[in-house]
Amino acid sequence: MKPVILVVEDEAALARLIGYNLENEGFEVLETARGEDALLIVRERQIDLMLLDWMLPDVAGIEVCRQLRRKAETRSLPIIMLTARGEESDRIRGLDTGADDYIAKPFSHDELAARIRAVLRRIRPAFGEDVLSHQDVSVNTAKHTVVRGTRAVKLGPTEYRLLCYLMEHPGRVFSRGRLLDAVWGPDADIDERTVDVHIRRLRKTLNQGGEVDLIRTVREAGYALGSPEA
Repeated sequence: MKPVILVVEDEAALARLIGYNLENEGFEVLETARGEDALLIVRERQIDLMLLDWMLPDVAGIEVCRQLRRKAETRSLPIIMLTARGEESDRIRGLDTGADDYIAKPFSHDELAARIRAVLRRIRPAFGEDVLSHQDVSVNTAKHTVVRGTRAVKLGPTEYRLLCYLMEHPGRVFSRGRLLDAVWGPDADIDERTVDVHIRRLRKTLNQGGEVDLIRTVREAGYALGSPEA
């Protein structure tokens, strides 16, 4: 699954250029010019990283960042601030608000792509790797194989995608709606309870012979793999 980048930038030409370049790098790109729309998109879509302009026409980028950090479901969303403000005090303010990185305009495409990959690797260590591992479970995404301990695990395609997504974000809690968006796609016309069915199937196949259940059910929130994030 392609990492989804939300570009929040009110300079239309720059937003199009960033989107074009990132799509060529293998990312899925969403764009908006308004902070309020960005907050709405994050509630409706599963975003892997946000590129957030400081100066927006409605809600300032730094306020968007502040609001996202206040909510449990978006607290760990990676955010890179984009801004023409290059003073050290502004960088410190942006980082103190919760941004993961800060890049001043003008910037090169190569620098931006490198910063995105660095943040994704730090927040999501599995990014760019062919093997996902968590405790005694290993998934080879190139070969589409799953192993628990020494036992090969045979999963259906949906359970496989579900496991991969959870393993890419260990400890992070996802609502049923978020999992539907990420695993089935944002346009899928499927009831959220479908997620429960596939979680049960995944658990039944993944956990056998007294093995520890690695999938955590969080009451009124959703599901996560393993312990909560530090």
